Amino acid sequence: MFYLLIFLLQMKLIKLKTDLIKAIKFDKRLGFVPTMGCLHEGHKALIKTSKKNCKKTIVSIFINPTQFNNRKDYKSYPRNLKKDLNYLKKLKVDYVYLPTIKQIYWKKNNKIKLNKSQNILCAKFRKGHFEGVLDVLDRFVELISPQEIFMGEKDFQQFFLVKKYIQNKYNTKVNLCKTIRAKNKLALSSRNFLLNKKSFIESGMITRKLLTLKNEINRNKKNHKKLIFNLKEELLKKFDIKFEYLECRNIQNLSTNILKKRFKLFVAYFINKVRLIDNF
Repeated sequence: MFYLLIFLLQMKLIKLKTDLIKAIKFDKRLGFVPTMGCLHEGHKALIKTSKKNCKKTIVSIFINPTQFNNRKDYKSYPRNLKKDLNYLKKLKVDYVYLPTIKQIYWKKNNKIKLNKSQNILCAKFRKGHFEGVLDVLDRFVELISPQEIFMGEKDFQQFFLVKKYIQNKYNTKVNLCKTIRAKNKLALSSRNFLLNKKSFIESGMITRKLLTLKNEINRNKKNHKKLIFNLKEELLKKFDIKFEYLECRNIQNLSTNILKKRFKLFVAYFINKVRLIDNF
């Protein structure tokens, strides 16, 4: 009983902004892992990296309505708070912040706008998505003042935009952590919980095809558009999916110039009405 009490006391559950400010007042080396819940091994990797590099770690669980361009998508986003809290207790997280919408959006911020070069990939197909992401993280960082933020590589465009925005405005470092994958190579994501067994298996097959495509492009960059077109046609014939994009961009500025540049293959597609993204 005593051991259980100590275990529970190791994690502080905070719902009010005023309580959060008091709790972290003297924590200077604070690592921050922002999440929308429905936690998995990918989140675990972010938390463990934060715990390794920072004195204390705070995890937020907040499904941010402003980053959803589709109301149905917001309502159907997977939620499992009880399971998430048990998961975080086992990881011995120092603080968990569970704000309400009013706690976060208590004031108006200056409107955030992406420039033309940033309106690509997910930004092109999800109007207002990244503006919502940047806005909410701006509010979190202003409140928490973390030394470091930890984000997953699966959402590389998000990381790219957040790093530029947050590090230009605050004394906070934004870190990129490697994508964690299931045994079938599918990138772990909260949205994977919405997949049925057939879609999960097929998504793994698609991922392996895309990994092979990345290797082929590495050997023949000049013909990357043709290689992409051929595989895209093959996948559309074999699987009941709908692509939003499948393209290469260099990792320095996300332009389409990949010759003599380090690059990633970016993809977003729907399978059984579930939207998945990845990069390789």
